[in-house]
Order: sequence, then C-alpha cells, then structure tokens
Amino acid sequence: MTTHMTGTRKEWLAARLELLADEKELTRCSDLLAQRRQELPWVRVDKDYRFETADGNASLIDLFKGRSQLLVYHFMFGPDYTAGCPSCSSIADGFNGIVVHLENHDVAFAAVSRAPLARLQVFKERMGWSFPWASSFGSDFNRDFSVWFTEEEQRDGGIEYNFHREAPMPQPLAGRSVQEWQLRGSEGPVAQIAAMTGTDVATYTRDRPGLSAFVLQDGAVYHTYSSYARGLDGVWGMYQWLDRAPLGRNENGVWWRRHDEYGRG
Repeated sequence: MTTHMTGTRKEWLAARLELLADEKELTRCSDLLAQRRQELPWVRVDKDYRFETADGNASLIDLFKGRSQLLVYHFMFGPDYTAGCPSCSSIADGFNGIVVHLENHDVAFAAVSRAPLARLQVFKERMGWSFPWASSFGSDFNRDFSVWFTEEEQRDGGIEYNFHREAPMPQPLAGRSVQEWQLRGSEGPVAQIAAMTGTDVATYTRDRPGLSAFVLQDGAVYHTYSSYARGLDGVWGMYQWLDRAPLGRNENGVWWRRHDEYGRG
C-alpha cells in the first residue's frame, strides 16, 4: 500500500495546474536573477595567472581560446588528493557534454584545480571526460577566487567562503561526529567524501567548489560573477532530474559515487 496521497486524474490535473502557476513564477524570477547577474559590475583582473594545460603553459587570456567569455568550474582536486572530489565529479559528468555548445556560442569553458596537470589528466582519462582542465598548481588563482584556504585560516576561523566567514574548525577534529563540523552548504557527511579523495576532513575542505565567469574586452580580462556551495545546485545536473522524480532527492548521507564506482562492494 502506498503511503502517498492518491487521487483521480481530475484531482491530479487541478493540483498540477496550481503547481504550474508557481513553477512559472519561479521561471520568471530565475530570468530576472540571470539578468541581475549580467548587470553586476565587472572587476578588472590585472594579476598574471599561469596555468598548465594540455596545450602547455597558459595565461588566463589563453583559456578564452579566442572567445569573449570564459566560464571556470573550480573543481576540488588538491595536490594531496588521490582522486577528484566525487561531488565535483558528478557535476563534471553533467557539463562534460555541453562544452561544445558553449564554445560555439562564444563561451569558453575550463575546469581548474590545484593538483598537478599529470594527475588531472590521469583522472580525466579514467572518467572519459573531454572538457579542458587546467592546473593552477603554484598559482594564486584558487586563493584569489575564494576556493582554497590555508591551514592557519581553517584553524583560526579566517575562511571566508560563499561570502561569509566560517567558524574555526574544531580542534582536535578526531573523535567528533561528522555532524559537528560540516562544509558550509554541504548536505552530506564530509568525512565520507574526504575519504573518497584519499584525504582527511581538514585537507579535503581547504579546497572548495565554485564557478566563476570572466569576459575579455579590448585585451583586458574582467571577473563578472562567482557562485559557491548550494549556489552550484543549478549546474549539478542530476539534481535537476531528481527534483522531478517521485521521491525527489531522497537522500540519506552520501549516496552518489564517481560514475565508474557504482556496483562496487
């Protein structure tokens, strides 16, 4: 016996039309928010960031590849990780196939991580991805765009992520329940995800996920937008589908895996 409310087709249609009105209002609000994103002031980027790419050493301008716009996904893969963050990997599964469409609409795309390029390339091959992936190893790029923090900042409460300051990490972390300290904006146990990257909670959470947008005009690069934490829900493709499934996200802890790990013990 189902425990969910049931009804006739007529009752379903009446309820669906009521929901449709709210969905349309959400769409209108989303359109307005998109316009407000585009109206944010641009901030000129004067620092000479350098990246290692499959095509060699590159500047931020090089990542545009002749286009006027650039979207960057800040992929959590620090130098101490043995594999990419499983959450970021799930998001990457979603954007991997759309890069060709972005590139043919004057928008370049790149994932950027702090791990050395060779390690990124091995993981990229394992996952079967084709999107451009650059290493910012040794660069200030991740720090300047608020997706990497130091041990000192983590310990002393100096992390400002997602536009607010976090409390210090509990010391010592060992022995505490996962619920006592979670990555801001995360829905799942951080310790479990950290273990999936071969790190501990402290190391794992010094890198953070994010999305940043840039524009190239008259030879100058400008930063136009960044989003973090739950602000990335819209680009996490599987959630858009689950939100339309009968049971929704229906989550109990970290259920997702890298796509080649399902079915393992």
